[in-house]
Amino acid sequence: MSSTLQQRELAITLWRQTWPMAIGVLALLGFQLVDSAFIARLGTAPLAAQSFTFPLSFLIIGIQVGMGIAIAALISRALGGNEHDRAKRLSCLVLLAGGGIIGVICIGLWLFHAPVFRQLGADTTALAYIRIYWGPQLLSAWLGALLYFMYSVFRAYGNTRLPGKMMVLSSVANLVLDPLLIFGVGSWEGWGLPGAAWASCIAFTLGLVITTQKLIRKQWVARAGIWEEARRSWRPYMGIAAPAMVSQLMPPLASMLTISVVAGLGDTQVAAWGLASRLETLSLMVILAMTMSLPPWLGRCYGAGDWGQIQQLMRLALKVALAWQLTLGVLLALCAPWLAMALAGTPNVQSELTLLVRFLLPSYAALGVCMLVVSAGNALGWPLRAMLLSSARLFVFYLPCLWAGAQLAGWLGLAAGAALGNLLAGLFAWIVLRRILSRPERQAGYSA
Repeated sequence: MSSTLQQRELAITLWRQTWPMAIGVLALLGFQLVDSAFIARLGTAPLAAQSFTFPLSFLIIGIQVGMGIAIAALISRALGGNEHDRAKRLSCLVLLAGGGIIGVICIGLWLFHAPVFRQLGADTTALAYIRIYWGPQLLSAWLGALLYFMYSVFRAYGNTRLPGKMMVLSSVANLVLDPLLIFGVGSWEGWGLPGAAWASCIAFTLGLVITTQKLIRKQWVARAGIWEEARRSWRPYMGIAAPAMVSQLMPPLASMLTISVVAGLGDTQVAAWGLASRLETLSLMVILAMTMSLPPWLGRCYGAGDWGQIQQLMRLALKVALAWQLTLGVLLALCAPWLAMALAGTPNVQSELTLLVRFLLPSYAALGVCMLVVSAGNALGWPLRAMLLSSARLFVFYLPCLWAGAQLAGWLGLAAGAALGNLLAGLFAWIVLRRILSRPERQAGYSA
């Protein structure tokens, strides 16, 4: 087969694997942005209160994603080695253990929420809003984690269509419920800020009911021999999960530090930063979809020892990421005033959000490169390097540049510093990947 034909087939397969997840991610992140847009209509104080909860919400997501990365890697490797019964046992393990671990974390975050949010800079008014919102939000986080673990199993088996469809269905349900539960209908005034969290709870529950039925029908889960499998697999699982979770926990930790810096500039800036955070994840939908669809594929190639295809896949993925993200970032930066007007409820927040969009959105092309390299690392047997790269992105490049910019030029400097940090991190990740893939024979069996 010629090289051009092979690359064309890889591109078609990558498209088929990625587009369902891209649509699903767009829908899922879109409803989070819709949440924030509706809450912005309640006023600056409720929006700022929700923004304070983002770092801890990202903490839960980071843990669940780290666990999902590990289990998807092990399942895909088992499938690549024709160990189908083991793959079923691993699927059952992640659902049971993952649900229990995330549940314990949510309980702890509820019990200690007041001192944590005070440390993040929340004042008395923000804490009053957080207190009524945080309970249902933690419940929705737990339900969302269970659903994510099921999606991880489907992705490991190469099925990205069902997770994509379910993300869309959950998002539509949330979109319908949001205005009803936040603002009410008829004589009922609604629940205000907590209504957004309850809408997510109902939407995730609907997704869980349907996905569970599909998973049972596929017979991709087996309980027989699960404890023996747990004893056999916990070391390789933790070898991937621990670095992956640390990598995924870095962004929430960085987000906590960032929100502390932003809080010193005022509630308007906190509200604008919260909207920008939602817009960031939405604008990265294609990158996020590839971080979900690409690792299981890479894991199967890794299990089969096919490093030639791994190199081709990574080159293709990075080209797609750069072209798509840079084009989207420039277009959104040009439309920044109108985008801010659609999302923000007050002129002051609109002005601050416009500045963030113009600086940050184009820089996400470089951020996308770094995200793909980190996700590939967890699938290709070097999770420790992926963790160190994720740490460097945030604590060597992003946060120092953001902090220095804020000290030198306030809000403008903060936006410019964050963008510079993303650019430096993307360049560093590209250099690291080139060095690793230039010597693939040294990576097989190298776990760092």
